[in-house]
Amino acid sequence: MELSDANLQTLTEYLKKTLDPDPAIRRPVYSLTAEKFLESVEGSQNYPLLLLTLLEKSQENVIKVCASVTFKNYIKRNWRIVEDEPNKICESDRIAIKANIVPLMLSSPEQIQKQLSDAISIIGREDFPQKWPDLLTEMVNRFQSGDFHVINGVLRTAHSLFKRYRHEFKSNELWTEIKLVLDAFALPLTNLFKATIELCSTHANDASALKVLFSSLILIAKLFYSLNFQDLPEFFEDNMETWMTNFHSLLTLDNKLLQTDDEEEAGLLELLKSQICDNAALYAQKYDEEFQPYLPRFVTAIWNLLVTTGQEVKYDLLVSNAIQFLASVCERPHYKHLFEDQNTLTSICEKVIVPNMEFRAADEEAFEDNSEEYIRRDLEGSDIDTRRRAACDLVRGLCKFFEGPVTGIFSGYVNSMLQEYAKNPSVNWKHKDAAIYLVTSLASKAQTQKHGITQANELVNLTEFFVNHIQPDLKSATVNEFPVLKADGIKYIMIFRNQVPKEQLLVSIPLLINHLQAESIVVHTYAAHALERLFTMRGTNNATLITAAEMAPFVEVLLTNLFKALTLPGSSENEYIMKAIMRSFSLLQESIIPYIPSVITQLTQKLLAVSKNPSKPHFNHYMFESICLSIRITCKANPDAVGSFEEALFLVFTEILQNDVQEFIPYVFQVMSLLLEMHKNEIPSSYMALFPHLLQPVLWERTGNIPPLVRLLQAYLERGASTIASAAADKIPGLLGVFQKLIASKANDHQGFYLLNSIIEHMPPESVDQYRKQIFILLFQRLQNSKTTKFIKSFLVFINLYCVRYGALALQEIFDSIQSKMFGMVLEKIIIPEIQKVSGQVEKKICAVGITKILTECPPMMDTEYTKLWIPLLQALIGLFELPEDDTIPDEEHFIDIEDTPGYQTAFSQLAFAGKKEHDPVGQMVNNPRIHLAQSLHKLSTACPGRVLSMLSTSLNAEALQYLQGYLQAASVSLL
Repeated sequence: MELSDANLQTLTEYLKKTLDPDPAIRRPVYSLTAEKFLESVEGSQNYPLLLLTLLEKSQENVIKVCASVTFKNYIKRNWRIVEDEPNKICESDRIAIKANIVPLMLSSPEQIQKQLSDAISIIGREDFPQKWPDLLTEMVNRFQSGDFHVINGVLRTAHSLFKRYRHEFKSNELWTEIKLVLDAFALPLTNLFKATIELCSTHANDASALKVLFSSLILIAKLFYSLNFQDLPEFFEDNMETWMTNFHSLLTLDNKLLQTDDEEEAGLLELLKSQICDNAALYAQKYDEEFQPYLPRFVTAIWNLLVTTGQEVKYDLLVSNAIQFLASVCERPHYKHLFEDQNTLTSICEKVIVPNMEFRAADEEAFEDNSEEYIRRDLEGSDIDTRRRAACDLVRGLCKFFEGPVTGIFSGYVNSMLQEYAKNPSVNWKHKDAAIYLVTSLASKAQTQKHGITQANELVNLTEFFVNHIQPDLKSATVNEFPVLKADGIKYIMIFRNQVPKEQLLVSIPLLINHLQAESIVVHTYAAHALERLFTMRGTNNATLITAAEMAPFVEVLLTNLFKALTLPGSSENEYIMKAIMRSFSLLQESIIPYIPSVITQLTQKLLAVSKNPSKPHFNHYMFESICLSIRITCKANPDAVGSFEEALFLVFTEILQNDVQEFIPYVFQVMSLLLEMHKNEIPSSYMALFPHLLQPVLWERTGNIPPLVRLLQAYLERGASTIASAAADKIPGLLGVFQKLIASKANDHQGFYLLNSIIEHMPPESVDQYRKQIFILLFQRLQNSKTTKFIKSFLVFINLYCVRYGALALQEIFDSIQSKMFGMVLEKIIIPEIQKVSGQVEKKICAVGITKILTECPPMMDTEYTKLWIPLLQALIGLFELPEDDTIPDEEHFIDIEDTPGYQTAFSQLAFAGKKEHDPVGQMVNNPRIHLAQSLHKLSTACPGRVLSMLSTSLNAEALQYLQGYLQAASVSLL
């Protein structure tokens, strides 16, 4: 695409169309859609530069914004260079983008500046510092401009570039980069910090100037956090006085001009103070020795902040960060003395913890109107910024050194709250809610998502509290009364499931099943989640704690209520309910068979409905898992039932494949594999009709399709290789074409080998004869071009499987037909030195049987120049049996993780309950490979008496010989 006015005009028109609310214009059925057009020109040279030109020169603001978003998304999808894949942006465009983007970003309005700033940080993540060494200098020089619009643009970009230091693993590369950043950035940042503070004093009465300056201070404080996160840099240690004194004075600052009337939205002052609390907590936790002189004044300032800040939502982040600071300080032995006094503890409990545990009107509103967010915060631990969570962490921190006194103080509060509730439950229910939360905070010492509370406070009687205060709420006649207390009670069972005795859990199960009918989304979601957690608990011998027999009386009502819950408003795609359905199937096993016809109808209807617009990945995953479980459980009892599942599912599957529902296609292939594997002999014609379509290149372009498609093709080969050879022989080149594509990719070569191994194992030999040599040539080309450990391991398994299937002589002949003496080279350079790297029981067994065949059934090994390799090969085989696996990987090797490929790709999600049984191709032939070796050597020595023994006694090392004698003894054979 040329940088011409005509192209700019065309691009403007199409960008306008992408904004049209009418999908018929955005995505018309017949003409080239706006979105498809942009996709089609994305690979053209100059395309990103056209977008940047539009962004700079267009007269229409809406086009500027649209171009900036399109550009950012383009960079996100295409900037990273992925090994094995073409470079999606040409080098000249990359250079031009990096040369122009910073000045363009700094001169753009804020809305566009944010998009370009994000784009810079995406480019920086890949190219900075090696391929973009002047980025920092260019940014730092702009600090001198004095224009805070420009300065804030630089700070925002620096923040998005450096914030990854907060979660990167330590490495020399990271240290080098941080040092480079500190050398260039720390001093200018400190000078800017001081200058900005001074300007705040100068403009103390100018509201609009203060807004800009405080936006800068927030970004500076965030940058301070990122640059100090990994370790305490020498520069910041030397300048701690400057930073901490100013941070402290900002914490205590109160300027009426910066206060906001909004009760929900945090203002600049709150955001700055929140970040300073974070910075102080970081230093208190990680650099407590250096921070000690400043700590007392921060504790005082933050304490004052806590006791003077209101309950409004806008202060939530500030209050939670301030409490988190106290929590991080109180659990350090250094600072224990600050909290020892009983009055201090009482004061913290009374003035900080109890007020911040109250269930506020805002919480009630979220519970009722924004239940999804409420559940996410409460159940999934993303409540890191809530007051309640922070107060709970502070209780935990205080209990580390003061468990007795703190439990004593709170017991009094809990009792008085419960008494208040008892006086008038319908008015005072919030008192009971706070009491339950307090008990939970007090009792929880350690918690995991998987097991709930793993360590509890011995001073709290959890079972007594459960029987007296939790069960009565759950047993009450109506499930819709006091929904918050119901949710609290269910959550209590969930988190203390390991502390409450089993008999109490069994009493709770019918109560939880009953609450699946509650109108409140939070209540029926918690009920489903609690049941799912209880069903995963393990008792003795790793069996489930709650058995299918104990659940027998409740099967029908459990399944009925779970599926009914999916029809309640707001829960049609509730992932917790679907996960509970999956877990119930898994626990109940054959008890669900009588209900399968109704269940599978409801699941397929749900599948059809959500396939129109898949939006909940977890829900979808558990739905497919539930379908797989239905198939497995039913067909285990009645294998012929597979036909009725195909009847129920294939119509929906066909629609999903025809409509190209990308998110569901990998799942459909997995379920089809499971169904096909259930067939005993032939492939049904409905599957054969689909076979040619599975080889279409477009399907293999998507990373997420590869593992399930390979498995499906393997199922075809296992169940119907002869049908393919006779009725679809013209498709064999297509099958090998798929193998060729996969083998060329470092990320997917192992999948290519899975397919190739199935072809070798199952296809009639004559159907692949003409392709065999070409297969080996392709493998050798890949070995020459890029030899990775993963490829070598797969290659070793393949050649040994080939040897098992076609014989050792056939293997030797095919190698030597490609190049003279190649068989010897493969033995010497690959098999003997690398065989120790093979992992997996079945893989090792295949290699052992293959090598045994080479040693004992390949005449050239006994009477040509290959004979010198006989003993080293035997020694390598004994090493494979007896030595630990060699799992070293060369330093220069790195694998691309499929999940890590850029842009939106439907990643592959393995269905646990569609799992494939491990297949052992040599299982029927060989049970114990060591004994098989002994018997094969005995047979060889019978054919050539004296040869084997003389080779062994002169060349095999003593330790290997000892092992071999053990094998011969176990097999009750001897060598002649």
